[in-house]
Amino acid sequence: MMSPEELAKLIPAETAKFRSPIPTQPVSSDEFIPGPQTEKMAEFEARVKALGSALSKKQGVTRRAFFQGAAGMAAAFVAMNETHGPFYAVSRAEAATPEMAKERADGLKNQFIMDMHTHFLRDDTRLQNFVRAREAVGKASWNPTLIGKPQTLEDLKFANYFKEIYMDSDTKVALISGSGSEEPRDWFLTNEMKAQARTDVNQKAGTKRMFSHAIFMPGTPGWLEKVDRDYETLKPDSFKGYTVGDNTNKQLSKHPWRMDDEKLLYPFYERLAKWSKTTPSLANVCVHKGLYPPSTTERFPDLFKYANVSDVAKAAKDWPQLNFVIYHSGFRYTGGAWAIGWQQFEQTGRVDWVTDLAEIPEKHGVKNVYGDLGQIFAQSTIAEPRLCAVMMGQLVKGLGADRVVWGSDAIWTGAPQWQIEALRRLEIPEDLRKKYNLPMLGAADGPTKRAILGENSARIYNFKPTQRAALANDWVATARLAYEQYGEGRTNLRYGYIQKPVA
Repeated sequence: MMSPEELAKLIPAETAKFRSPIPTQPVSSDEFIPGPQTEKMAEFEARVKALGSALSKKQGVTRRAFFQGAAGMAAAFVAMNETHGPFYAVSRAEAATPEMAKERADGLKNQFIMDMHTHFLRDDTRLQNFVRAREAVGKASWNPTLIGKPQTLEDLKFANYFKEIYMDSDTKVALISGSGSEEPRDWFLTNEMKAQARTDVNQKAGTKRMFSHAIFMPGTPGWLEKVDRDYETLKPDSFKGYTVGDNTNKQLSKHPWRMDDEKLLYPFYERLAKWSKTTPSLANVCVHKGLYPPSTTERFPDLFKYANVSDVAKAAKDWPQLNFVIYHSGFRYTGGAWAIGWQQFEQTGRVDWVTDLAEIPEKHGVKNVYGDLGQIFAQSTIAEPRLCAVMMGQLVKGLGADRVVWGSDAIWTGAPQWQIEALRRLEIPEDLRKKYNLPMLGAADGPTKRAILGENSARIYNFKPTQRAALANDWVATARLAYEQYGEGRTNLRYGYIQKPVA
């Protein structure tokens, strides 16, 4: 977790006064320090405020209400293009014409989206950094509504998670993930809690709306026995691990591991290969990689060698019957280091460690390596769209469009609709495609984006067409219709941390 000195430089993201459809500065959980708002981000914020004010006035609504709708989302992408260049398919006419924007949104809202990388926090969490930060805001009188008011973590718990995933976005199916720790109290959710959330949602819906991970922690006492128990009693849809060991409390990490450790990991893979014969989704080995910028490397140099993707190829080659899903696609440069990533790409045509991951299939002759997006997309889209576009191109080219899978890492950055829209609209500019021989990403409902947003996960998680069809008339679909008519709408809030504004 972040230190008191680091927290003193931050404020809770949900206290930001301006609620843009697209974040105007980096947001983080307690896994890494968010970077500062760059000049380009500040330029985008000024543009989207001005455009939103002008268009909302013409339409006779408040700016906040305008930004809750489809036209407001379009306006944000117009401002992104005016700030960064023509990366997103959008027009001023769409932003200025609510009917046009709504028609487009309605035409895409039934697109099948499986978000297999989401989070919320347990009711008894002791990860109180978020609470302490909100209380500090009240004590400093930055936000009058927080003065003298006890703060809670409710926005990061299940009720708000359900609203923002299933009501405020086009997500149809989600997987609830988590993070383990050497300190049992600091698991985001226990494996039992994730399984119970899955049961609660699916029983209420009457369909399969939620999947769940079981976290595995190689090397910790009795870890394989725990894997066996979780398989027998919880029936997880897949397992997930962190090669740095304890990602929440890196200072406590005693059991980092490598994916290609034959003695430690291969008995686990052997179990998954056996279990996947009756439960196909257990062939998916989900592994957190990356999110290890220079600042984290400096603080925890001993874990650096476990954070990269150098151990992926051998494991994938030795276990062709399994799928190795690399979370965040190994993207290293969070925490304000996006500019380093872009500079590295301009100089070398490579990005740590995304390019390494993308090259594994060709170099090692494997077809079972997948790239999850997560923070690779959420962070680079708002910070450096050029970097986002070329990384997407490298992943699609190297892994294949059928091996890149959607994950938003929500709800840390709020409802994931803005990320969904960003991918739907994103295209690699022609000059970059030609220079680096990258493929087009195509239309919002084209084959590449349909594959990434849902088809690929449906295949590897054995989500059948009949299960998908059943979603159209289940309890969640009915609740969504009522919410669209009577609900408060998308709040555009983000949760976690942002840098304090400059005085």
